[in-house]
Amino acid sequence: MSATQSRTSAPADAGTAGRVLLGAFAVASAVDLAALLAGWHPGHVVAKPLLMPLLVAYVLTLRAPRLLVAALLFGWGGDLALLFDAEPAFLVGMGSFAAGHVCYLFLFGRGRTSPALGGAYAAALVGTVALLWGDLPTGLRIPVAGYSLLLASMAYRSSALGRVAGVGGALFLLSDTLIATGVAEWPQLPRPDFWIMATYLAAQYLLASGALARKQAYGREVIQD
Repeated sequence: MSATQSRTSAPADAGTAGRVLLGAFAVASAVDLAALLAGWHPGHVVAKPLLMPLLVAYVLTLRAPRLLVAALLFGWGGDLALLFDAEPAFLVGMGSFAAGHVCYLFLFGRGRTSPALGGAYAAALVGTVALLWGDLPTGLRIPVAGYSLLLASMAYRSSALGRVAGVGGALFLLSDTLIATGVAEWPQLPRPDFWIMATYLAAQYLLASGALARKQAYGREVIQD
């Protein structure tokens, strides 16, 4: 086995450190979601900034691709910005998440995706933006529309890494759509922040899992060749 083959055949098990970090991410996620359900804002403020750094630390134990690490860190930037309830912070957060979506798009590469799925995402994009447009603040309409296009593209292309990542992309789209309906002051589910964070956390974890699974599968293919 060559040195190159050895590096690409990273074990699927992250080891003790990885399991501890993944457990810490799960605990921090549970604390954050519980705080949102209970309406305990200080708990959310403490737990939310820990989430993406813990997930990044976990994926690093599995030698995650740099683009995955960058996407998660941009997500962290968005998380921090959205802790502040102001339009400038919202725009900064949206920009940080947009940069993360660009990283994901490069990470997905040119793998095959279903044209029918693409059509469904395109229809959802056009319909959602059209419905939200009149209810969004004037200064947010163009930024939200541009971000929505990038988000829908990421969600669609995520299936290039397989079903797990594809579900993650879809949940990311759902999470941000819930945010947009809140900005547009549409009727919301009880505890809307809980549903936003629950779908977001699941999305980031599934996207990371899909990317890591593809990396490990690629390593096994190299060995077999």
